[in-house]
Amino acid sequence: MSQVLVQDVRKAYGQVQVIHGVDINIADGEFVVLVGPSGCGKSTLLRMIAGLESITGGKISIGDRVVNNVPPSERDIAMVFQSYALYPHMKVRDNMAFSLKLKKIDAAVIEERVKSAAGILGLTPYLDRYPRQLSGGQRQRVAMGRAIVRNPQVFLFDEPLSNLDAKLRVQMRTEIKELHQRLKTTTVYVTHDQVEAMTMADRIVVLQDGYVEQIGAPLDLYDNPANLFVATFIGSPSMNLIKGTVKIINGEVFVDAGGSLLPVGAGHSVSEGQEVTYGIRPEHLEIADDGFEGKVGVVEPTGSETMVFVHLGGRDILALFRERHHFSPGQSIKLKPRKDASHLFDSKTGKRI
Repeated sequence: MSQVLVQDVRKAYGQVQVIHGVDINIADGEFVVLVGPSGCGKSTLLRMIAGLESITGGKISIGDRVVNNVPPSERDIAMVFQSYALYPHMKVRDNMAFSLKLKKIDAAVIEERVKSAAGILGLTPYLDRYPRQLSGGQRQRVAMGRAIVRNPQVFLFDEPLSNLDAKLRVQMRTEIKELHQRLKTTTVYVTHDQVEAMTMADRIVVLQDGYVEQIGAPLDLYDNPANLFVATFIGSPSMNLIKGTVKIINGEVFVDAGGSLLPVGAGHSVSEGQEVTYGIRPEHLEIADDGFEGKVGVVEPTGSETMVFVHLGGRDILALFRERHHFSPGQSIKLKPRKDASHLFDSKTGKRI
């Protein structure tokens, strides 16, 4: 196991800059998730750590060694791809053992490692099957087993669950997290799915257009987003954002949003009339007689929760209730934001106030 240091790393394809001076310090044994929308540079960054892409500038270190010019095969990393990348003509046993055979490791050691990895991943009954005889989840386990047998310093995962159905994705992300807890191997995991990021990561790196927007523990990013992008990207459903101006009444801060006064918690340094964006997560809206009035649009019951889209002064906001409510389209309801859960962002810069 080793730490991974990404220092001022940049990547350009000709005149097009895709990674702009990224700095990430991944501790020994940590599970870090790179998350962001398609095209943000997360897979490119992972491939640079793996050595599959050259870097234009900066430095990448694995352990105590700078690996900028070290070939992928000598970086002591193992990568699991979205496409599984299994050899179709080889049985599971041979797929898992292939990289060790190339290194001419003793056959007894190879057999021991394959059996150990198969036991960890529940693949023992399938060692003599071909990939075509396996389900998608089983193939992904084989890909993971091929990585485990190498006993690398770092695991790299590039959207490994994208080809699986929803139920299997939930199962596999639990298995990957359990695997990390057992092996304690430094892991860098790429996904565009923020739910995967929230449920699996020790820390999340949020990327947009090749820049790091914020790094932190999942709940830190959820509770204290650094800017509007993180606020809307982290959390499902995403945060409600309402534009307005600051109004101070008897020392208390509100946001005037078209006549509706939205309460603001303490700790915000703002001035009267300042243009801001008010953020409130759907679960922090409560039904209250002194709330602002809106009209129910669409109601989406999921069983454990009910999501309600509410028309409010020309805009739609989303409220989420864990209690059972029976709303009808067109019904008037009054909603009140929890003051202590409100967020304020500068309307010009998008940064948290």
